[in-house]
Amino acid sequence: MALADLTPYEKDCAKLAKSGSDSARFAQLLKRHWQYVMEESPEFATSVGYPGQDARWTDRSFAAYARRRKELDAPYKALKTIARAKLSEADQLSFDLFKRSIEEARENRKFPEELLPLSQMWGVQREVSDTLSLMPQNSATDFETILKRMEAIPTLLEQVILLLKEGARTGVTYPRIAMEKVAEQLKGLLEPSPEKNVLFTTFKELPETVTPSDRIKLLGRAKRVFSESVLPAFTKLTDYFVKEYLPQCRTETGWNAMPNGADWYAFRVQQSTTTTLTPKEIHAIGLKEVARILKEMEKVKASAGFKGDLTAFNDFLRADPQFYYTREEDLLRGYRDLAKRIDPELPKLVGKLPRLPYGVSPIPAYAADASPTAYYQPGSPTAGRAGTFFANTSNLKARPKWEMEALTLHEAVPGHHLQIALAQEMEDVPEFRKHEGYNAYVEGWALYCEGLGSSLGLYKDPYSQFGALTYEMWRSIRLVVDTGLHSMNWTREKAIGYFRDNAGKADHDIVQEVDRYLVMPGQALGYKIGHLKIQALRSQAEKKLGAKFEQRKFHDALLGDGALPLDILEKRITRWLKHP
Repeated sequence: MALADLTPYEKDCAKLAKSGSDSARFAQLLKRHWQYVMEESPEFATSVGYPGQDARWTDRSFAAYARRRKELDAPYKALKTIARAKLSEADQLSFDLFKRSIEEARENRKFPEELLPLSQMWGVQREVSDTLSLMPQNSATDFETILKRMEAIPTLLEQVILLLKEGARTGVTYPRIAMEKVAEQLKGLLEPSPEKNVLFTTFKELPETVTPSDRIKLLGRAKRVFSESVLPAFTKLTDYFVKEYLPQCRTETGWNAMPNGADWYAFRVQQSTTTTLTPKEIHAIGLKEVARILKEMEKVKASAGFKGDLTAFNDFLRADPQFYYTREEDLLRGYRDLAKRIDPELPKLVGKLPRLPYGVSPIPAYAADASPTAYYQPGSPTAGRAGTFFANTSNLKARPKWEMEALTLHEAVPGHHLQIALAQEMEDVPEFRKHEGYNAYVEGWALYCEGLGSSLGLYKDPYSQFGALTYEMWRSIRLVVDTGLHSMNWTREKAIGYFRDNAGKADHDIVQEVDRYLVMPGQALGYKIGHLKIQALRSQAEKKLGAKFEQRKFHDALLGDGALPLDILEKRITRWLKHP
């Protein structure tokens, strides 16, 4: 292909092969690729605090997807010109991770991911307001940028409609039972009063740094943009989704019902676990873990003095009023109090703590019903934005107190916030390393952290202990249910039944979980697979080091290189054990 036919990114990658040392060319490639990612993914750029992209949305046109698929060959070819052996040890790790990322992205080209642009778990119905809320909001200029992005919403939603139409035409859709929840989320964004609509949140309280005259101008323009552009665009998307798209969504629940679905699911399994385990092997691991944890649950039930069987104990935990708050603000305060109790205990676990703080906030009401019990939203050291542990305060009868300690350990500290913030603050590493999120590592670490509660002064009563086991059981059930749904023709009802038979989770949460697996096949497998690997690495370290084992040093070794695929993590820990 002639140079004139290449895109600017392809040209820059091609030029890297012509001059300079291997290390210099590798550094240039990583820098150019990060710039490319930020330009192609403006929402991600906003999230990490990368400047200059805040007025735009990702181009989701068919032409843009075709171009990006083609452009994946450019960094792959450039990498082939760089001799890994000539790089420093630190650069060799970055080389391996970058190469893996590019190869995986190229393999993923065979699957039409873009035709699934939204589900009850994500999509423009949540992404738009989330992204706007993350943008800088300190000056009149910042709000002008927000307005430019709001003005571009109609184009974004028109592109999404075209993607949905093509997905419906080709049979690439999520199950209808899950997508019905999207219809409710979209309808929740059609409130005509800007002051009551979550899409207008950024303009509800302008800071004092904006002058009174600018405030009047900005608010007036914002209301016009909302009423004339944003609301009509979401109304059009909602009308199409409800009247035309939803009736065309598939009735089958398994991923294998889609075109090339079996191979697609196998790829997702490999991607999520960073292993070569097959769905059948993972299913067997899940069954084994479920049986083991059931025995541990029996022991905790006995320690609580409960006389009935495990089913009766689960019913007791689900129903007894002592385990539930009656006010949303009390539940939120409970999570905040737990976080404050854990924070001062963290030096017992790690030698290095992140500088970035975090907060605890409720999940927005419009998204709460289809959201999980909690999730973590990374902050940004660059943008000066704290991380956030979002807790679901809706449907209080589904939010037992006995699950709160395990959940806080997972989503906040020492789980997601500590690990992700430390990665973001790494020095002398390429930018992509600070934000890489290998699912099995990130979620495996967070699940492992749930097991550290006792050393932090938590799990002092049998109910919170049972809560921790319930959460571990939950992640083990995922191995059985996710693979059952997508590779063994399980029905949704069978998955819900298996979950209910083996876990003390509330029915509302069980249904939400199963429906999550329907639209995120493979993702739920990373938690327990990563957890088992980290536990195995700790056992290996304890056995080799004996009395010299220090968990703080072990944890620092686990966290020191940021998120890693499990096979690379194992190699790094094995090397660390030679000189701990």
